[in-house]
Amino acid sequence: METVKVNASKNYDVIIGVDTVALLGKKINEMFPGATVCVVSDSTVARLHMQTVRRNLEQYGIKNSSFVFEHGEGSKNPEVLFEILEYLAQKHFTRDDVLVALGGGVTGDITGLAAALYMRGMHLVQMPTTLLAMVDSSVGGKTAVNLKAGKNLAGVFNQPELVLCDTKMLSTLPRPYFNDGMAEVIKYGVIADKELFDLTAQGNPERNIEKIITRCVTIKRDIVCSDEFDHGKRQLLNFGHTIAHAIEKISDFKFSHGSAVAVGMVIISDMANKNGLSEDNCCNDIIDALLENNLPIGCPYSTKEIFHATVNDKKCSGEKITIIIPKKIGECKLMQVTLSEFERMLG
Repeated sequence: METVKVNASKNYDVIIGVDTVALLGKKINEMFPGATVCVVSDSTVARLHMQTVRRNLEQYGIKNSSFVFEHGEGSKNPEVLFEILEYLAQKHFTRDDVLVALGGGVTGDITGLAAALYMRGMHLVQMPTTLLAMVDSSVGGKTAVNLKAGKNLAGVFNQPELVLCDTKMLSTLPRPYFNDGMAEVIKYGVIADKELFDLTAQGNPERNIEKIITRCVTIKRDIVCSDEFDHGKRQLLNFGHTIAHAIEKISDFKFSHGSAVAVGMVIISDMANKNGLSEDNCCNDIIDALLENNLPIGCPYSTKEIFHATVNDKKCSGEKITIIIPKKIGECKLMQVTLSEFERMLG
């Protein structure tokens, strides 16, 4: 079992290992004595893990209830957000109580935002059940819901107070969802750690999964603590994501986030190479790593379609956009260009 300590606007531990769910009740009694807990989850994860989580809370005498919403990106919207808030009000939760986000990125994002909004802030514990959420979205404090205009357009920064990554839960994760998480792992390797990239490029990541998760969380911790509110270095974490969000939007979210990130990394690294912006041609190495982890390297949408879908992305600032360019595996740089330059570079 590994612990990564995050020192941001809130200080908290990210605990990674087998059966960390067993720590939940003990930690909540220590950190929030007397609190009532609401466990928020989607319909798929609730069926698999809700009983285990609530049983653990009951073993420690913690009063608890649950809110379950329909599985899928389509539920990450203001309507479901306000259903959670209304539920909390109806059940007389207070700002001294705890929301536990049990699930993947959608659950973590919407629960984190609800925790920030309800009574101007209640306690938040993240319990990610997907690899993608363990290595990325559960750590760092970004919370949001989607609007009709695009992904994650309504949100706040809200750091959790505890993150429990139970690697045992990954055994129930369908393979395509595990692969989605590997796209984010490969991203971390490209932006910050060649050794991690080389490890993931070998395939069969289950052999080293605790090490992989711990390294990704450590990288994200270091970046977030240096730029918590995303004004500079933290934007490196968006490698591949500007394109990914465009692909998700065009496909009406039929293209999963991890698959879209994979394709986004290929498009950006290929663009960087063709425009002489990289020291090395990273694209082929990235493609090989993605294929080794059963991830796509292309999509059916034209560069013109992708460009126009980026215009409304929150990463655009007026007539400019910040793109993340891989200089070489293990090192990326931020580059701000005009939208017209970006369109030309995409080709």
